[in-house]
Order: sequence, then C-alpha cells, then structure tokens
Amino acid sequence: MTAIASEQEQLSEEVTVALANSGASTRTSRSSKEADTAARALLILLHDLPVDGPDRERVRERVIEMHLPLAEYLARRFRNRGEPFDDLVQVANLGLIKSVDGYDADRGAAFTSYAIPMIVGELKRHFRDKGWDVRVPRRLQELRLEIGKVTGDLAQELGRSPTVADIAERLAVTEEDVIAGLDSGHAYRALSLQAPVQGEEPVTELGDLLGDLDPDMEHVEDREALRPLIAKLPPREQKIIALRFFGNLTQSQIAAQLGISQMHVSRLLSHSLVQLRQGLLA
Repeated sequence: MTAIASEQEQLSEEVTVALANSGASTRTSRSSKEADTAARALLILLHDLPVDGPDRERVRERVIEMHLPLAEYLARRFRNRGEPFDDLVQVANLGLIKSVDGYDADRGAAFTSYAIPMIVGELKRHFRDKGWDVRVPRRLQELRLEIGKVTGDLAQELGRSPTVADIAERLAVTEEDVIAGLDSGHAYRALSLQAPVQGEEPVTELGDLLGDLDPDMEHVEDREALRPLIAKLPPREQKIIALRFFGNLTQSQIAAQLGISQMHVSRLLSHSLVQLRQGLLA
C-alpha cells in the first residue's frame, strides 16, 4: 500500500514538473520548437497516465489550453461564410478536444498532423449539417462542391463559361443532377420577409413585394366553364343574363328594355340558371 502511495506521489510530482515546464514555454519567448517539445512531453505523459488517475484531467486541460491558438487559427480560415466566428471557434475547440482524446503517442506522429484534419473535419461537418437554412441532402451538397471545383478548370480549358452539359460530362452525372446541385446553393441562406429591399424609398420590406390572393382568381374556372354553357342558351336568355349579371339591371328594367313583363323575365332567368347549374354539375 505504501509502495503504491509512493508511486502515485512520484507520478504527481512528474506531472507538476511537466505542467510547469509547459507553462514556462508559453510565458517566455522560447522557440516554437521548445514549445512543441513541451506539448509532446505532456501528450506522452497523458497517454501513460491511468484513465482514472487524479492528475490525468490536469494534464488533459493543459494540453488543450496549449493548442487553443491552433483551433482558433483553423476556425479563422472558415470566416465570412455566413456563420458567427465565435460559433466556429467553439466547433474548432470541440475538434481539438476530440483530437487530444484520440491521439496515440505510440504511433510517433506529430500531434498537429493528427489534430489539424480532425479540427478541419469538425468545421466542415458543422457547415454541412448545421449551416443550411433549408436541409439539403448530403449528395447534393457534395455535388455542389464538385461543381465549384470543375467549373474553373473547364472555363480555362474551353475558353468560355462551361455549360450544364459540359459540367455533367466532366462529373459523369446527368444534367438534371447538375441543375439540382446548382439550385441547392440557394438553400444555404434564406431571406427574411422583413429584409429591406435595396434602392426602395421609403424603406420597403421584401414581404411587401409578394403578391396576395386575388379573390377574382377563384372564379376564373367557373367563368370558363360557364362560357360554353351560356352560348347554348337561346339568344333572348343570353341577353337577359348579360343585362342582369353584367349590366346590373333589375328584372323590371330588363322587362322594359325587352318589351315583356317582369314575371316573364323572372321565369326565363330562373329557367336559364337551372340549366347552367345542371351543366356545371354534370
């Protein structure tokens, strides 16, 4: 029991010395090579410490702290793509933590060569899965990136802007797939209906320019269906309908204009409306 306690105490002292050395490398103007050496020493120590050891968390936190500038630098490469920079830093830090937890010092590879792809991959996954206002299938997202890569090459080779057919042939996909991939780019950011329209005075919002429901459009189909049915009515009944519903005349005014009684107008109008209704329902 004493031997175990002594061993644990010795290990804690080693951890304290290693942490102190790593702190000195960041507080002074020592070379980056010395700082890398101190970081590697901590990574090896972290690998050797037992999972449930009391000093493991201290070493892990120090390793992460030492490499935070690397995560921020990689996050900075993805700025100006529509995502808040603070969010990108958080995503990059998450990738850094995963790198520290997954790094195997026994492989002999430099930690940065392992961490950089991990952090960049985490950032790319963030854009792929969380950055789109409208969810787009991964296949189209990847196709959109491929289209962007080959478009420049084709423009140089052809001496002109490539057509959809040119891009489809280069990528061995259909033209419909290329069009869908290009259209998917519009789904990354959606415009707010409250967004101001540039060049409009006074300030006009985008929603103000959208059309509203036209109540007259609801009757277009009925009017078109009635047109041939009205044409089948006798000429006098066609005239009565026109005067009543388009001329807005009363039955008495129609009777005076046609030289017949108001009762006769009423019977003819009722007869015509029954025929039209039956024709629409047939």
